[in-house]
Amino acid sequence: MERKELAVELKHNGYNCAQAVLCAFKDELGMNEDTLKKMGAGFGVGMGTLESTCGALCAAQMVLGIKEYEGKPILRDAAEVLKNFEDKCGATICKDLKGRDTGVVVCECDDCVRNAVEVIGDKLGL
Repeated sequence: MERKELAVELKHNGYNCAQAVLCAFKDELGMNEDTLKKMGAGFGVGMGTLESTCGALCAAQMVLGIKEYEGKPILRDAAEVLKNFEDKCGATICKDLKGRDTGVVVCECDDCVRNAVEVIGDKLGL
């Protein structure tokens, strides 16, 4: 199964968006699923319950850090991941993506998960 669809399937089976993205990369990260689920547990429904950054994007940034951080800043790479996610999804804040204040959904959760997996997978060549 393609990694993007695996992440969506995980999301439909009790994982939040962040957990789904993290666990879709468990083999590449060399971490067990339970640890990754714990890492992503606080990022469901957008960090801060819709008020802040999309959990799928947060997880993509965690994957970047786990794979690429070696003691030197990776801020340029993190900014690229954020921009690419925003270009694909139309926003980075959960309430904006879900249209909480406007009534217009910019990007559905499943697509945010797919896009986060794609963006970080492309960035890391996975």
